[in-house]
Amino acid sequence: MSERIIRNFRQGDMPLLGELYQAVSAENALFWWVGDRENWENVFCAIEDGKMVAKGQVGIMNVIPPGCAPNCKHHIYVNLKVVPHRERDDGLLDELYQVLYERAVVLMRTLPKTYETYLCVGNYVHESANNAFFTVKKGFQPLENLYAMKRSLEKPIPALPLDDRYQNRLWRIESAEEEVEYLKLEAEIWPEAPLGLERLREYKGHSNWIAMNVLEGDTIVGSTMAWQEEGDGVIEDVFVREPWRRRGIAKHSALPRHILSSGAWVRHGQAASKGSQ
Repeated sequence: MSERIIRNFRQGDMPLLGELYQAVSAENALFWWVGDRENWENVFCAIEDGKMVAKGQVGIMNVIPPGCAPNCKHHIYVNLKVVPHRERDDGLLDELYQVLYERAVVLMRTLPKTYETYLCVGNYVHESANNAFFTVKKGFQPLENLYAMKRSLEKPIPALPLDDRYQNRLWRIESAEEEVEYLKLEAEIWPEAPLGLERLREYKGHSNWIAMNVLEGDTIVGSTMAWQEEGDGVIEDVFVREPWRRRGIAKHSALPRHILSSGAWVRHGQAASKGSQ
């Protein structure tokens, strides 16, 4: 039996990482890139006979800011991928998962103690073997399911006027204070799976990104964000606060015509599972 080494990722592993990425991508699986060197302490490789047969990665996805509801949770995510013919090799998966878990505990200790932390894994639904490892072997439970939708913009979009009591606002969320304000509002809607600062900044980095609010007076009652990606317009994070629902605000918010191309209107998504730690 080949000797297996589990260790942190190194610069010299780049060619091996590329080979693993190609193998995993052929299966259309969700694969995290290793990021910059300072992130490599969160990246672990399984090496056998000079080949990278698996890679695991862990990272803090969101930190709950002060003032949110007590049931909000910090989120730490893991991503664990193996070469396709080893997807049911529980020995390999267990060994790498243990290292990821131990690193996740270290990261958890850096988070504010006010809120609990979920350990999560993000996968596509069709990654049945990988999902089964986490749900059946490790006790993870479904947290959320997202899905993709498309609509041709060559077809006319009906006008959806708002009541006169509401106003529209474009919001670029440029300052750290504005980011905190947005994330508190978003966590009010989804306390179990808030967006988090890292994901918000990832979204803001897209071409023509903008947030769009519906306000009643000075109060944000609904919001969405949109950007351009590979010729498509992407709409994400559509929400309406509880007292203002069922008034057509979400339908109005999800029509950011000013950035969408003549291609498709798309909402990307993936399945995620979690375990409370």
